Amino acid sequence: MQQSLFLLILMGQCSFFTCHLYEYHFIEEKMSWKEAQTYCRENYTDLATVSNMTDMKRLRDSTKKQDEAWIGLYSNPGKENRSWHWSLPGVEFNDNETEWSSGEPNDKGGIENCVEMENHTWKDFPCIKKFKFICYDERKQSNDKFSLINKVMTWPRAQNYCRQHHTDLVSGLNQLKELTDVSYSGKKLWIGLFRDTWRWSDGSNSSFRNWDLELFKDEDNKTCAMTVLNRVGKWNSDDCNKTKPFFCYDDKVILIKQKKTWEEALHFCRENHNDLVSITKPDEQRWVQERAKKADTPFVWMGLRYTCTLDLWFWVSDELVCYKNWAPGQKMDECDMSGAMDRGGQHKWFSRRENEKYNFICAV
Repeated sequence: MQQSLFLLILMGQCSFFTCHLYEYHFIEEKMSWKEAQTYCRENYTDLATVSNMTDMKRLRDSTKKQDEAWIGLYSNPGKENRSWHWSLPGVEFNDNETEWSSGEPNDKGGIENCVEMENHTWKDFPCIKKFKFICYDERKQSNDKFSLINKVMTWPRAQNYCRQHHTDLVSGLNQLKELTDVSYSGKKLWIGLFRDTWRWSDGSNSSFRNWDLELFKDEDNKTCAMTVLNRVGKWNSDDCNKTKPFFCYDDKVILIKQKKTWEEALHFCRENHNDLVSITKPDEQRWVQERAKKADTPFVWMGLRYTCTLDLWFWVSDELVCYKNWAPGQKMDECDMSGAMDRGGQHKWFSRRENEKYNFICAV
């Protein structure tokens, strides 16, 4: 293992395996949404969960069909069933970290499921209202990551604009705290906070939505989501009793709720599955952290280890650590340290002593 790592260092590049932590399967047989859910759970893992545009491309690439097809998103209508989400995939909403104006959110204007910010305080508004907005671009550095868009749009169209031209609407308190430019002051601006009644079949908390703005109507009698493949994979909803083809997914990672040292966890994964999980890109981080949330320990072991011999961190799959998600000050380059993911919070990575015992995640 260390010899191959040394070769990677000499080559000066990162190596990524082409395998994925999950796979999509298109099922041509037409079923109701509930029948499709049962089929997927019996033959794969569940109806398809979609976490971002990369997933959408993989979903579409898994078939050449142009049908409407069920995915694993369903709605439980009613004001009391709404949940808040940040638009940017992977950024989780925390009820204890908010900046609501006094008395907000209040549905004062009817159904108010989208959020406008003025001078860093928030108010809920109907999503059909039109405001200027702030986009976030993960490819840029420093204050260039944020763009004030002076066009007024509804919230869904603002989200669509940001995803086409940048990354997404500005999302999460960490991003909002970076908005120090005076050009934002005094303006009413959409941010990437919204609430809805839609849930994923597998219980994951993905906030990603890809509704077709020309077709989608959030109606009580249309509570199951489908992707419309001949409309670039955009989503619409329909009566759950209608029959359609559907997408399943097959999970390639598993949370083991046993407490083991890092070495014990490594041996268990290699004897019973494939290996301790490696995370080489943000999509994989988002997928693994959904499993980490269900752990019984404050951290979960990953296949990340520090080698004193070569003075570097590496994955047990022989990959260098090119994508990083360390918590501030938690990357300790010391012997006998391995990498663990935080079960809660932002699911950052922490250096932990190898003899500590945690749950762990295996690649299947």
